[in-house]
Amino acid sequence: MLFSRRMLLTTASAWSLGTTLPSWASTATAVTATTANAVVDAHYTGTPGALLAGKPTWNTIQAALDAAPSQASVPWIVWIRPGVYREKLHITRAHVHLAGENRQSTVLVYNAYSGLAKPSGGTWTTFGCATLLVQAPHFTATNMTVANDYDFPSNDKKDRKDPSYQRDPQAVALMTDKGADCSLFANLTITGYQDTLFTEAGRSYFDQCSISGHIDFIFGAGQSFFNACDIITRPRYPKPSIVGYVTAPSTSIEQAYGLVFYRCKLLKESNDVGHASSPLGRPWHPTRTFADGRYADPNAIGSSVFIECFMDDHITANGWDSMTGTPKTGTERTVFRPEDSRFYEYHNTGPGAQSSPRRRQLDASQASQYSAEKVLAGWSF
Repeated sequence: MLFSRRMLLTTASAWSLGTTLPSWASTATAVTATTANAVVDAHYTGTPGALLAGKPTWNTIQAALDAAPSQASVPWIVWIRPGVYREKLHITRAHVHLAGENRQSTVLVYNAYSGLAKPSGGTWTTFGCATLLVQAPHFTATNMTVANDYDFPSNDKKDRKDPSYQRDPQAVALMTDKGADCSLFANLTITGYQDTLFTEAGRSYFDQCSISGHIDFIFGAGQSFFNACDIITRPRYPKPSIVGYVTAPSTSIEQAYGLVFYRCKLLKESNDVGHASSPLGRPWHPTRTFADGRYADPNAIGSSVFIECFMDDHITANGWDSMTGTPKTGTERTVFRPEDSRFYEYHNTGPGAQSSPRRRQLDASQASQYSAEKVLAGWSF
């Protein structure tokens, strides 16, 4: 077994999906500057790549990534000392491991957003604006903060008729895109506002991370298992009745799994996040080009599953909401309903974990099918 777990029982009170990190993940979180292949220090002023305490050292993460082997079969570890690294990184080499020295003070941050003009022309779009974009297998990031600090709140306060109002404010902090697979994220703080975490491709494992945002802030078509993570909804000003949506999966109907949250805490950043202001998710059907036109993908039957999670009172009583998409014909927007998606819960607790017909509950046998080893089946290093 790649993922050790406790025995699954069919009784409603005693089974567990397994929270023990796999051996390779435990090793990944235990690296030090001594065991790293390279060191990044924002305060380093020496010759780039020169040896310092026996390790090649740079003052930017990008420079260290440029020195990584183009072909590798074992992790190439970059130890990142505390500092603010304002960089936009694109991971294209396999087996890269970014290891922060301190989760709070080792900060990778950028402020690109969907509608921002690119130097090469056009705009970044949601698919290109991420602070950290992963397009290679076996990537690991541990013990650091990854953020997109685009000033969404200031834009959100503007009158919608204000010519300076930005209608494409999606700002991704972390994205796993085509080419990514077997991505491990442990002890990370991932923060933004709209579209914070974009798990678009491959299998991802998030362990004891903190992920914050408000509108669709965990979304995409990838297969991701979230173990013991804090999922934090941020406020908006002025306060709308619905502040945002925790998830917006676009899982292909051909995939058995999408976003699975196990023993996570769904929290609010402050009391400015109103009571019953945040559904658990809504179904995202991305607009794609087909032989007969460009319209919302009918096969993106999103999957979000919450198992044994704590939910604060900002979660709405109905739990889930609808989402519109580009119609195939006609002028009316297509409405995609949550009951037509794969949205399920099991044994959640807290004031936001209410029961209603729209909040479909799994039984113990069904919930056991969402273990980490099943969601991430075939993962090997």
